[in-house]
Amino acid sequence: MRSRILGALRRAAALRHRTDGRDGHDDDARARARARGCGCGCGCGDRGLSTIEVVILAPVMILFILVLVAFGQLVGGRGALDGAARDAARAGSLQRERDIALRQAKEAAENDLGGTCVDGTVSVRQVGDGGFRAGSLFQVRVSCTIRGLGSLGLDIDKTLTSTAVSPIDPYHRTVPD
Repeated sequence: MRSRILGALRRAAALRHRTDGRDGHDDDARARARARGCGCGCGCGDRGLSTIEVVILAPVMILFILVLVAFGQLVGGRGALDGAARDAARAGSLQRERDIALRQAKEAAENDLGGTCVDGTVSVRQVGDGGFRAGSLFQVRVSCTIRGLGSLGLDIDKTLTSTAVSPIDPYHRTVPD
């Protein structure tokens, strides 16, 4: 009984894949198609290929987009740092004493860089000749650590530095150093 059932199944499978040559395909092409796929010449041997492509390509595309976002944060951080240095130099140049000028410059930079830099990494220093007198230049260097690729979970932070200069008003009375 079992051999009859198996024989009937084999004959049914042979009928399903059998060709009589009337459809314009040659037997060699059918043999090659059977070797490639399921044997019927329908091209179903490619089943599941798009699933594999999605499984491989989707994470790669997502990683590429995240890297673009991280580099965008670095570019945005650079712009924010340049603006903070400009504001710090201007805030310091409006003061009458050097110590107050540095305090105001640091406060201005920290306010500008609140959400851009890693907490506690904002540094403001006066550079240049160090003089604080009417008609001279008040020059500051602002640096901080930008999150950058840290937003992706990578422990890669980037420290950026920017310098700005603002003239001290020649008619503004300052306290000499």
